[in-house]
Amino acid sequence: MRIVTFAANQIKMAQEQKIAILGGGNIGFALAEGLVHSGKYTKEQIFLTRRRKRNIEKLQELGYQASSNNAEAVEGANIIVLAILPQTINEVLDEIRDTINHEQLIITVISGVTTQDVKDYLQMNIPVVKAMPNTAIAIQQSMTCIAAKTSNFAHIEKTEELFQTVGDTVVIDESQMTAATALCACGIAFFLRSIRAATQGGTEIGFHSHDALKMAVQTALGAASLLQQNSSHPEDEIDKVTSPKGCTIAGLNEMEHQGFSSALIKGIITSNDKAGKLYKD
Repeated sequence: MRIVTFAANQIKMAQEQKIAILGGGNIGFALAEGLVHSGKYTKEQIFLTRRRKRNIEKLQELGYQASSNNAEAVEGANIIVLAILPQTINEVLDEIRDTINHEQLIITVISGVTTQDVKDYLQMNIPVVKAMPNTAIAIQQSMTCIAAKTSNFAHIEKTEELFQTVGDTVVIDESQMTAATALCACGIAFFLRSIRAATQGGTEIGFHSHDALKMAVQTALGAASLLQQNSSHPEDEIDKVTSPKGCTIAGLNEMEHQGFSSALIKGIITSNDKAGKLYKD
């Protein structure tokens, strides 16, 4: 009974909050959809901003509060999520500077922008937390990394609570956030590209493309699930499917000869380098 009551209270507290998401693009909209699908938040609690009238109307048709007025969106909001491009953050912060207050929590999901960047530009004593989700947030399967240079752990806990409704979270040092962007946010594209490559390989050896895609997707899901459920290392699971002089080890070795692992590692490093320069550029 206590557990049920606690859960009900948690949902009630969540439903009393207003969340302003400045930037209703891919990540911002995915976050909104994920929060609603979690059942803890309603569309009426979420205020999204977009610049184009057509995009605003689409959000309104879906039941969200939406406009191009960032100052209006943050007024009375408990949580403000900055989900805009790095190039536009200063402009947006100028728009909301006179409306926000130190009781609100700002969460930035902008690549290359630190919590200190936001505080320095606002010149306000307002809590800021950094979060880096990926687009799987829309189906509640995001890997979200969270960090903040603050002594108030309640802000980090509140951010964790928010993003745990849409996937898994891990708290890291903010100095690692750029690397997390490359591994987790960009990483979605890397793993999708590998699935596409597997699909093309399957088509070349005789399967129709739609069948090859279905087989590749489920195989990738199974591989990830093995690691998650067994808490094992990839090599442990690889050993179970490779036998002496077998076809699996032959394929793996050919991939390594062609630079498979090296290409993936170099891609992550390149994305990491680029992500660290986005705000400065």
